[in-house]
Amino acid sequence: MLTDEYRYKILKLVESKPEVSQRELAKALGISLGKTNYCLKALIEKGLLKVSNFRNSHNKLAYMYLLTPSGIEEKSAITLRFLKAKIKEYEMLKQEIEELYMTISNVSNDHVEHI
Repeated sequence: MLTDEYRYKILKLVESKPEVSQRELAKALGISLGKTNYCLKALIEKGLLKVSNFRNSHNKLAYMYLLTPSGIEEKSAITLRFLKAKIKEYEMLKQEIEELYMTISNVSNDHVEHI
C-alpha cells in the first residue's frame, strides 16, 4: 500500500530531481527497488506523475519523472497532512518526555529523602 509518507517523499524527491533513478529513490526511501517501482507505477496510474525518456550523460536511455498539475496539488495536500501528523507525533513525544522527566525527578527526590 502506498502511504502518505511514501507518496510525500517520492513526490518531493521527484520534484527536486526529476531524473532520479529508481535505485536512488529506493535508497533514499529505505525500501526495495520492487516497492519503489510499485509506488511509482501507482503515482503514474493516479495521474500524479508522468514519465518520459531521455538520454543521460552516459548515453543510456533513462527516465525523467515529472509532477503533473494534479501531482503538484496532491503534493501540497499530502504535505499538509504529513505536517499535521508529524506535529501530533511531536506533541505526543513531548508529553511522554515530560512524564519521563517527572518520573526521574520523583525517583531522585525520593532517593535523596531516604539518604
